[in-house]
Amino acid sequence: MIRLILTAALLLSGTPAMSAPLSPVVAKVIAHRGASGERPEHTASAYQLAVEQGADFIEPDLVMTRDGHFVVRHENEIGGTTDVADRREFADRRTTKAIDGVEVVGWFTEDFTLAELKTLRARERLPLLRPGNTAWDNREPILTFDEVAAIAREQTTRTGRVIGVAPELKHPSYFAGVGLPMEDAFVAALERHGLSGADAPILIQCFEIGPLQRLRGRIDAPLLQLMSVSGGPADRPDLTYAVMSTPEGLGAVAAYADAIGVETGLILPRDDMARSLPPTALVEDAHAAGLKVVVWTFRAENVFLPLERRQGDAPAGHGDLDDYLKAFYALGVDAVFSDFPGAAVAAR
Repeated sequence: MIRLILTAALLLSGTPAMSAPLSPVVAKVIAHRGASGERPEHTASAYQLAVEQGADFIEPDLVMTRDGHFVVRHENEIGGTTDVADRREFADRRTTKAIDGVEVVGWFTEDFTLAELKTLRARERLPLLRPGNTAWDNREPILTFDEVAAIAREQTTRTGRVIGVAPELKHPSYFAGVGLPMEDAFVAALERHGLSGADAPILIQCFEIGPLQRLRGRIDAPLLQLMSVSGGPADRPDLTYAVMSTPEGLGAVAAYADAIGVETGLILPRDDMARSLPPTALVEDAHAAGLKVVVWTFRAENVFLPLERRQGDAPAGHGDLDDYLKAFYALGVDAVFSDFPGAAVAAR
């Protein structure tokens, strides 16, 4: 137990575990695309609210523009998160593309310049589940990574707390395939913002393996390998996340990453009725491999919660997120992603 406490105590720092103080683990709270349960995701207001609620990190998902800039959107398809579908001048940009083997119809960031994207306005991605958030539709522009990094710096100064950023590189193999490789531009952005060092307040995420391995040779900043319950890395069709989450697989991940970011079901699986099953050994195994454990994504709506945590039958109704979070904190996880960072901070 002492070993686990020491290992987890300094999340995302470069300090060896044995130098950590003998104190209880305090898991970090990462605001998933900001306070996206209460504001349209990836907007300045979502990030600012998350910081006000006590989040330690804010998360931007990064995709690229036609002219090589990083913008912050959940996916490169933006029909559901902006007003682009209502913009007649962009009607001819609607198209169909294969993104990591999945056919997607819509409007894509790589078909727009940054200047064009800046004319669009953000909208709530889940309006049926979060109708209250639609009151903020069409108010705010798409942000760049530079702007999110600036928000973190400004909020650090304002609050006196270090506010980190947790960028996720989305579909890097796809973007490389369309002539927009991410890594050189990303390293340049990190260096521009002083975020490439081992002690930088950043956590760099990706579902793919190759980009993280190559970044490990170029920067010292903390890297996180994302994993889901199903599937595998788009750049490694021979590999599954299930294999990567075994002790042997975790040992391989530890050669290039500092942490794993895992879907809740890899730690607390669910049965066919969506009830939680006993916890797996993943947290213990990852810590034994020298990896920190970050869990995604904690949301309050019943549709996202296991059956025993739901309250009422409405999918959009809020269930017992508090106790669900506490169950993961009790297992010794090092951080959580939440659309409701205020709830995650309160439960902590």
